[in-house]
Amino acid sequence: MLSHLYIRDFTIVSQLEVGLHAGLTVLTGETGAGKSIIIDALALVLGQRADNRVIRHGCQRTEITASFELTPASDAAKWLASNDLFGDGECVVRRIIELDKATKGFINGRPAPMQMLRELGDHLVDIHGQHEHQSLLKRDNQRQVLDDYSEISDEVDALAGVYRELNSLQDRLATLRAQKADRSARIELLQYQVQELEALDLQPDEIGQIEEEHARLANGAELLEGVQSIAHGLYDSETGSVSQVLGHSVQKLEHLAEHDPMLGELINLLTEASIQVDEAASGLHNYLDDLELDPQRLDWLDQRLAAIQDLSRKHHVEPEALPGVLQQLRTELSDIEDFDVNLTKLEHDIESHRNDYLQKAKIISDARNTSATKLGAAVTASMQELGMQGGQFEIAIAPLTEGELGARGLERIEFLVSANPGQPPMPLNKVASGGELSRISLALQVITATVGRIPTLIFDEVDVGIGGRVAEIVGQQLRDLGQARQVLCITHQAQVAAKGNQHLQVAKESADGETVSRIKPLSENERVEEIARMIGGIEISQQTRDHAEDMLARASA
Repeated sequence: MLSHLYIRDFTIVSQLEVGLHAGLTVLTGETGAGKSIIIDALALVLGQRADNRVIRHGCQRTEITASFELTPASDAAKWLASNDLFGDGECVVRRIIELDKATKGFINGRPAPMQMLRELGDHLVDIHGQHEHQSLLKRDNQRQVLDDYSEISDEVDALAGVYRELNSLQDRLATLRAQKADRSARIELLQYQVQELEALDLQPDEIGQIEEEHARLANGAELLEGVQSIAHGLYDSETGSVSQVLGHSVQKLEHLAEHDPMLGELINLLTEASIQVDEAASGLHNYLDDLELDPQRLDWLDQRLAAIQDLSRKHHVEPEALPGVLQQLRTELSDIEDFDVNLTKLEHDIESHRNDYLQKAKIISDARNTSATKLGAAVTASMQELGMQGGQFEIAIAPLTEGELGARGLERIEFLVSANPGQPPMPLNKVASGGELSRISLALQVITATVGRIPTLIFDEVDVGIGGRVAEIVGQQLRDLGQARQVLCITHQAQVAAKGNQHLQVAKESADGETVSRIKPLSENERVEEIARMIGGIEISQQTRDHAEDMLARASA
């Protein structure tokens, strides 16, 4: 979940720092106070395109930092681990936008391109409001929602594995058939390449070991002279070695300590230093005894490295990849030499994998069809409660063209909605406004809360055009969703704000001729005043405050 957000010199924000909690956090404030700045800042730190116009007037750069707490099993943690970026259950994402320099991104302190920030952001935060931020509009995410609801995600991943293996076998078969015409010439070339790589016999981790030994031997004279010089200065010199100076100093201090016992501690320090120097000198002598300067060994290492580099250039790979190249060439040579046998075996393996794929895909298709009807009905029912009476939600499952296989199954998934009675269901981005889309997203997230993958959900415009009973239902659903996921909601409705577990107020202030946006967590008394303002406007009566207190009490009951 999002635990901390820091913003500096972004649009009308001078400096903003806020800690966030689990559950439902509501953000309120007057129109134009800058509530959406939080969403815009999060979108930027997670890789959204931006230019230097977002930098606050008179400043040189914008800086945004977001900290997230992660569980090791989360998709975000797995993504970080796969990119060698995971760090102790926390993820810190930072972005800097400067006037005359390229934008910079960082993940856990390491520089990262914007594409990586966007990929990570897809696993961390889902923003529901404006269309361009909506993960729900992406067809693959729609499929994932249905699969999670159907509890078949593991089966779909297994199917994808079979699909990859099937494609690999088909590629091998195509290669084998294509090489039939020039089979003899290809066998001769492959035999030569295999023999060359087998003669090299490159072992795992050998390159690093060779380079380390080569560096030692190539710089042997310098190492020998340097270590001898240090050993001489520390211990071997007959006049004025460090060891001698320390020994004489200890003797002299021991004599002086007879007059002042306070020197005893210094004697101990110098004695320890003398012991350390003697041990270091002994270590240097051992190093010199073991140092072997063998010119013939150096020549062999030069030839070995040259042979490795020559073959890596020939095969257009890094030296470390040569053992893998050898294995690939052996496989291809075996396929061609035993053409008929391998052709029959490949065709059999392809048929077996295809049958396995179709069996798994059938199970997945059945589960999707069953769950699509159930999920569609549940979301449709929720839409009626959320101010979209007569609206309808459907999940279209269209089969792929005959003979086509997909990595995730035999069908395409698309969410369709009819926001008003009498209208045919259409794709979400064709018919749903920002507010409607947010409420449809809310309905889906509540229904699928226990299987959702993204830990932090942000809702903007979710209460546009609603009020009264519907607003209270929206607020309650957001609070319920907050029990399973972290939810942030920008709201203008008192009924929604009262449901928050945490309440942040955004306000615009003028100081020194500048307008800046501020944000602060509200205490219980301050919440009463803010919700009373949302209910009653400019003048707040005691009756309005009593109403606000009652709303907060009922929300917490």
